[in-house]
Amino acid sequence: MTIRQRLYICLLLLGCVILGGSAGFHFIESWSWFDAFYMTLTTMTTIGYGEIHPLSHAGRIFNSFLIVFAVFSVGFTIATFSQALLQFEFGKTFGRRRMEREIAKLSDHYIICGAGRVGRTVARELRARGQKIVFIEKNPDRAEWVINEKLPVIVASASSEEALKRAHIDTAKGFVSAVSSDAENIYIVLTARGFRSDLKIIARASEEEAISKLLRAGASQVLSPYYFVGSRIAQLLLRPNVLDFVDAAFGTERLDVEIGEVRIETKSSLVGKTLSDAAIRQQAGVIILGVKPTEGALVFNPAPETVIRANDTLIVIGADSHLKKLEALANATAG
Repeated sequence: MTIRQRLYICLLLLGCVILGGSAGFHFIESWSWFDAFYMTLTTMTTIGYGEIHPLSHAGRIFNSFLIVFAVFSVGFTIATFSQALLQFEFGKTFGRRRMEREIAKLSDHYIICGAGRVGRTVARELRARGQKIVFIEKNPDRAEWVINEKLPVIVASASSEEALKRAHIDTAKGFVSAVSSDAENIYIVLTARGFRSDLKIIARASEEEAISKLLRAGASQVLSPYYFVGSRIAQLLLRPNVLDFVDAAFGTERLDVEIGEVRIETKSSLVGKTLSDAAIRQQAGVIILGVKPTEGALVFNPAPETVIRANDTLIVIGADSHLKKLEALANATAG
């Protein structure tokens, strides 16, 4: 039996005692309903004020049973509420300790600053893809949402160096600054960039003039929700069929299609081959959209004679199973 079920039983027992006692004194002793109710409360709480009216023999017999039932009900209620309080306090304590242990083990994870609408959407997408996440949120109410989602959260300002250290920024894979204030986002990005020059930092900007400031502060990329919405509205008007395809492929009810990136390992059997010789389409079933060398610009729609080099990143589109085949191919060493 759960603690909630026991609490419901307590309320039911107390209600039965009050109603039953009031009805018994009213009908047996012919007292008014208020006097019967008052006598029942006096009996239940064992205050000992005495009988408000003399009891008949039948009334004393009834009161004897009422006392036993009332003491049992009140005792059971006190014990249940005490247990519920202890469980709540222990739950909060152990929950905090469990979360602290999870945070202490974090590595190769993503840090999300701000648990607003943008931060929550980022978290849902990352978690759907099996990524590890930790939030930094100074608002306790928003932090409560993160806790309810069973995600680790540090309740502090994301611009605090101590908070970033606790979030293990030194081992993080990526960093998202998505608080609602542009000024605070700039300060967060500056602080995060001070820890690591190689960290990928994505920042949110509310105002257009904040974009250049965030980039100067050290953000790898800056996105504006308002700019994105405006651009999407225009695209819906101008290219509705293209967006229908994108939504079908990558929306909430997406097809089994994904755009991914696969890094070519140094000892991969693909190194030194051209795209046509590697026959990636035939072996993995993916379409190569681009090649990003370690140095230089991204090559979109690369030619078949493009040579694959070590540490190149292939941008491809295909089913999740096909992407895994390509990853295995990229990691396979030359025979």
